[in-house]
Amino acid sequence: MEFNRNQFFFLGVLILFLGIQVRMVESYTLSSQATKFLADRSSGAVASASDAAGGTAASVVPIGNKTIQPPEWLGWCLISIGAVLVLHSLAMPRPS
Repeated sequence: MEFNRNQFFFLGVLILFLGIQVRMVESYTLSSQATKFLADRSSGAVASASDAAGGTAASVVPIGNKTIQPPEWLGWCLISIGAVLVLHSLAMPRPS
């Protein structure tokens, strides 16, 4: 599938705003359901220790809310990619 001008512009604006959000917010705190989802699907120390004991991770160790702190370069990277996509879409010919 080949992208046209409008799709490049939309993707660029979406990634640009995502980068701005990552730069503006210092950390993200996941809900207990999202934390449990990540703990169930990762091979973390909590899951392996509880499996060795014969139980599940949720029944042995209560899982708190996980906090994610994205690195500073991630926001700048997303902003740069979004800006390049927007500028590229403006240089493309208009759809007919």
